[in-house]
Amino acid sequence: MRFILLCGGLFLACLMLASCDEKNNNVGEPLVLEGKTMGTYWRVSLASVDHARALALRTLIQQQLDADDGELSTWKNNSALSRFNQYRGDRPQPISENMADIITQALRIGKETQGAMDITVGPLVNLWGFGPDKQPNKIPRQADIDAARSLTGLQHLKVIQRAEGQWLQKDLPALYLDLSTVGEGFATDHLARLMEQEGINNYLVSVGGAVLTRGKNAQNKPWRVAIQKPTDKENAVEEIVDLQGHGISTSGSYRNYYELEGKRLSHVIDPRTGRPIEHKLVSATVIATTALEADGWDTGLMVLGTEKAMQLARQQKLAVYLITRQGDSFSHWMSPQFEAFILKRSER
Repeated sequence: MRFILLCGGLFLACLMLASCDEKNNNVGEPLVLEGKTMGTYWRVSLASVDHARALALRTLIQQQLDADDGELSTWKNNSALSRFNQYRGDRPQPISENMADIITQALRIGKETQGAMDITVGPLVNLWGFGPDKQPNKIPRQADIDAARSLTGLQHLKVIQRAEGQWLQKDLPALYLDLSTVGEGFATDHLARLMEQEGINNYLVSVGGAVLTRGKNAQNKPWRVAIQKPTDKENAVEEIVDLQGHGISTSGSYRNYYELEGKRLSHVIDPRTGRPIEHKLVSATVIATTALEADGWDTGLMVLGTEKAMQLARQQKLAVYLITRQGDSFSHWMSPQFEAFILKRSER
């Protein structure tokens, strides 16, 4: 899912940009810094920062994101996460406070979604060709799916918090974690903390499809984010929201996919079946206090499908916006909590 940047501070995530340099800002437009990380793009929009400060900030931002990628990447063999995945014992392994936080959040959301959001789904993601492994040349056999599923399960993972540090333990030696479902949100929150540490109070930050805002844009108005329609048209706007200092993230099934043996296979894997989802929910957008939380919930809701996602959103009082395919068109549902963020037509 994309978020669209229009004049005055609406934002586009999942950016397809060639340049990673600072963009000059005219009066009434934000100064924009951008670059690459975690196989996607990061972007920071600032209301007012001079050129020298912007260049220094860009270096700090890239260093922070490189450090996050060095912890969370499944593509880098020497990352902290890859080292844990390669470990074949069951003794607790020391981890950073950052990794303890992200995994604890993921386990909580996984429990609330009854396993629909599962960070141990890595073997299935790899089996279907959406991880470091290549895409298969035929649909995996049920025996292979069952074998991969036997290596998954949140019940096999435990975060241990002690005064002297944090540890991560698995009781299934081959357990393989994939934090890509929450990594963008986690990194986005990190960028927001970096801005605060640098004394910047008016900003919009994003990594991939996760966005978080604070304060006002260069026109001294709230940052506004437009949710894109589930289409390949770049500027087809679904709704416009004022995040009011919150994070937003969307999980969608209509962009990252491939076709095999006449079937369209989504990158969203249902841990309960071991297969790509096949229901008609095409996107789930969540607004939450942090981008990490939004990033975790959107994946779980996307796996659940429309009816169960609606039910869980009501139970948890989540700010959720769902788009469901209905034949050749789409239907939409939003929770009352999400509606509170929607800009009225007169305010746009």
